[in-house]
Amino acid sequence: MTRDAPTGEHIKRKAMKAELLDAETERRLACAWRDHKDEAALHRLINAYMRLAISMAGKFRRYGAPMNDLIQEAGLGLMKAADKFDPDRGVRFSTYAVWWIKASIQDYVMRNWSMVRTGSTSSQKSLFFNMKRVQSRLERDAAAQGAHLDGHQLRQLISSEIGVPLRDVEMMQGRLSGADFSLNATQSTEEEGREWIDALPDDAPQAADVVADRQDRQQVREWLLAAMQDLTERERLIVRERKLRDRPRTLASLGNDLGLSKERVRQLEAAAFQKMRKSLETQSGEVHQFLV
Repeated sequence: MTRDAPTGEHIKRKAMKAELLDAETERRLACAWRDHKDEAALHRLINAYMRLAISMAGKFRRYGAPMNDLIQEAGLGLMKAADKFDPDRGVRFSTYAVWWIKASIQDYVMRNWSMVRTGSTSSQKSLFFNMKRVQSRLERDAAAQGAHLDGHQLRQLISSEIGVPLRDVEMMQGRLSGADFSLNATQSTEEEGREWIDALPDDAPQAADVVADRQDRQQVREWLLAAMQDLTERERLIVRERKLRDRPRTLASLGNDLGLSKERVRQLEAAAFQKMRKSLETQSGEVHQFLV
């Protein structure tokens, strides 16, 4: 009998008994970890939201991964979120942590789903986790209208629906429908024949490209933070809620909170973007896609 199951059950029971943090306590704990590396504060913050991580892990059981492993990966994502969370941005930790937890679980599922790895680009992730659902819906809609979709038409519709290149759809469809085989098998019947693995191109980015990309991202982040400082508190709130959330707020929703009309919020948003655009032009000499 495996000894892994009790571990998962123990984590679940402990998570269900954890405290529920109010916004002020959550912010105080996050500041203590960010500013003073207070491990007790970090431990308390993570324990409070472990139930969220477990809940999200449960949604990925259909991919065949052990629940204990999914919970562990969800926990890793939660810890990454706690390490990178900025309590001064005015966003609840749970909202921020959801993205990191989901990303960690998805990476694990895609790494372990098959001996033939599917990769982990954003396009491949979208296809892996959504293609079958979208395909079933498209086929149902076509059948309801008395139409028939051939393979090429279906792949084109999936490409448009998910927003990924057609070639990625074709590649993922082949991977999901094909069986695993050894890459160490030879390409011919001869014993000295070349193995299939020798024919695979190395698509990994070069070290110089990785460093340059990291530096560029850091520079853009610094420019954006500097541009945000030129805004009023209300403008910063609108930009955060409209552009920096996983699920952007609507103009009407923000208007209700601020006591303003939807049109007035739109005007404030446009004014804030104009200020940021001028700041970015001054710093970098160009307008970044963030504001397009």
